[in-house]
Amino acid sequence: MEMKHYILYAALFLMIFSFGCDGSDDDFDNKVYVSSSSKTSELLVKAGVNDVEKSIQAAIAKPSMQDIIVNYNIDPALVATYNLAYYDNAEMLPAENYSLPENTVSITAGNVLSKEIKVLFKDLSQLDREIVYVLPVSMDSQDIEVLESARTLYYVIKGAALINVVADIEENYLTVNWTNPDVCNNLSQLTMEALVRISNFDRMISTVMGIEGQFLIRLGDAGFPSNQIQVATSNGNFPDGDSNKGLPTNEWVHIALTYDSATGEMIVYVNGSKQSETTKSLGDVNLGQGGTSGFCIGRSWADERYLAGEISECRIWNVVRSKEDIAANPYYVDPASEGLVAYWKFDDESALSVQDHTGNGNNAVANSTLRWTPVTLPAPGE
Repeated sequence: MEMKHYILYAALFLMIFSFGCDGSDDDFDNKVYVSSSSKTSELLVKAGVNDVEKSIQAAIAKPSMQDIIVNYNIDPALVATYNLAYYDNAEMLPAENYSLPENTVSITAGNVLSKEIKVLFKDLSQLDREIVYVLPVSMDSQDIEVLESARTLYYVIKGAALINVVADIEENYLTVNWTNPDVCNNLSQLTMEALVRISNFDRMISTVMGIEGQFLIRLGDAGFPSNQIQVATSNGNFPDGDSNKGLPTNEWVHIALTYDSATGEMIVYVNGSKQSETTKSLGDVNLGQGGTSGFCIGRSWADERYLAGEISECRIWNVVRSKEDIAANPYYVDPASEGLVAYWKFDDESALSVQDHTGNGNNAVANSTLRWTPVTLPAPGE
């Protein structure tokens, strides 16, 4: 009796083993799909950004014994499917605003991923920023079944706020790698600007930017309101202390300072309005100096004079900007604007580096890892 059981078990084992080793079933339920963690890929159209490049990639669950050819196509009919699934009212992205230079890829035998192909978005500045656009990119294949739930990637294009992220520089500061310092030296005229949101004024001096003892925008001083703007120069500081000129906490404030060496006129603007003015004989100003004793953002004299809050849109110009220009552009200026010689937008979201958007290459570098805060500026309705 026991011998019969052994024979039966052996026969069952051989049947199971033979099925498991049958290479003809290697592709059972193996399907191709778009390699993405989401069915949508959002593209926020920022001011000044005209062209954007994205990529798409095909994948299979397990390697195949043969090459698999995958074709991509743009299917406008799927915009209705997107709107139904996401309760949206999007429109198809116009044909002149995208291209798919290559629409066929292969997943070679033994691999599970294709190469990435480019999806190019162009002339985005011509789009209506109030409309949401969709570009559905779908795949098909004659070599393998497509996983229906991951056949299509929807690129969603929408107008972004002018500022979507800012840097929190509390207990931090930035110096500048001056690869081209001359653009910020020998300035007979200049304008400095910054957009800040300060959480507290718990220290005697908080620094915005500039050079200690030469040309510096800061808040506070000994016997001076800690929330009032003070310009510290090589020929004395100004203005006098005035409690009515204090900045608020937890509100976005645009600060600007203009100087003309020919007249000595120096003006401080807050949110586009003139707050203080004087005349000082300083001669030409040299800001293109490196290290902690040179031009810094969020530091002067000592690390403890940091700015407790967030910062964005730091700019240096070699012209005196008008009150109207300052008031009109707190959130964005064209990096190619005449007279703009340094422009740190603080939208990089990198660990340490902040790009100079003028193309002059004078990137700022943080002392420690930067913290990034998502924002929407200007605020809706502003």
